[in-house]
Amino acid sequence: MSGRSLDRRNNIAYLYLLPWLIGILGLQMYPFIVSFYYALCDYNPLISPRFNGLDNFNRLFTRDPEFWISLKVTLLYVIYTVPLKLIMSLFIAVLLNRSRKGIGALRTAYYLPSLFGGSVAIAVLWRIMFMDYGMVNAFLNSIGISTISFLGDPRTALPTLSLLEVWQFGSSMVMFLAALKQVPSTLYEAAIIDGAGSAKRFFKITMPYISPILFFCIIMQTLNAMQNFTSVFVITRGGPMKSTYMLGLKLYNDGFHYMRMGYASATSWIIFTIIALFTLLLFTSQKYWVFYSDDN
Repeated sequence: MSGRSLDRRNNIAYLYLLPWLIGILGLQMYPFIVSFYYALCDYNPLISPRFNGLDNFNRLFTRDPEFWISLKVTLLYVIYTVPLKLIMSLFIAVLLNRSRKGIGALRTAYYLPSLFGGSVAIAVLWRIMFMDYGMVNAFLNSIGISTISFLGDPRTALPTLSLLEVWQFGSSMVMFLAALKQVPSTLYEAAIIDGAGSAKRFFKITMPYISPILFFCIIMQTLNAMQNFTSVFVITRGGPMKSTYMLGLKLYNDGFHYMRMGYASATSWIIFTIIALFTLLLFTSQKYWVFYSDDN
């Protein structure tokens, strides 16, 4: 192939990549960099940014009790949702990892909540279901259990929101299912011959083989949970008594309700730092519990 023809093909390739490059530079990298600058400024959209150094961060850590409340709530939300969601998705994936009539339709049915679960409509439906006179309490009343204020009690509001996130386990389930199908059946056969029970086969064969997918899912689900906004905004608005007041909602209120964009940017960078540190910790620890097929 001549040099001119190769250059022409490269130029065509760059042309196809141009929309993606514009998108990542203009819609991701530019806001990412500018938000860091705004985090160091007293910035209101109606006035020009005024540089104030680390004052926004200092105010968050020392003079804003709402920050510590929202940080605690967010971490509790992550602790509630991520393990339970991964356990649920792995359990369903194991059940669906078999050849049965109609198994494809069943897998699709279990995946559907992940397509709709993050929408505003589903959040509204969730609020209606768990309100004092909603469907869930109607069922509980029918079996003799008194009404539970799921969204009005600080003790139950956050777990109720967490159930919505757990309900959207389809994407992790699909990845676990794909990983399970890559485990060699000969290993199970050899383990059965050696007398290994189902629990031992699961923890000694299945878990090591799917640990890379588990590693990926932990990171992605933690990232999603740390940035949750839609469900808490639509269902509880941070109540009752700020028991569901997550960092994402605080960021929104500071930036768009109180018009403190610099302050909100500082909160966003704290969220980014927490996620980055957690991811770094996972990558550091993976050599102890994640096993790849090419490991010696």
